[in-house]
Amino acid sequence: MAEPAFIVVRKRVEWADTDASGWYHNTVVLHWVEQAENELLDRLGILDELTGRIPRAHIDVDYLSILRFRDEVDVELAVREVGDSSVTYRFEVRLAGELAAEGSFTMVLVSGGKPVPWSREHRRLLTTAGPQSAGGPIA
Repeated sequence: MAEPAFIVVRKRVEWADTDASGWYHNTVVLHWVEQAENELLDRLGILDELTGRIPRAHIDVDYLSILRFRDEVDVELAVREVGDSSVTYRFEVRLAGELAAEGSFTMVLVSGGKPVPWSREHRRLLTTAGPQSAGGPIA
């Protein structure tokens, strides 16, 4: 059976990603997830078609442990559900295999500021493309 599209990317906590505490700032997870999404859509061959047409409708993040400058993390992004005009992703950020942050976000495909349905090809790619890098889907 085909798996939904997912990707795992390696990121490093840079100095600019930290706050006065020396820990990663909460917004860096959102940047990493967006970068993972861009990489996933690029590997699927649909990034150029969707750029500027997929605003976020909902974001949910749980921060579970501290990350510090120079930590290397794996960011996994997996398609969880594809609606008529939306896609919901699930993501995890792991340091040495330990969960540091997790959550989900939903984006909506729009044209002229209004939701539009996914094409048959976009839907097929999102729901069946499987792994686009090393790693496995989020359980």
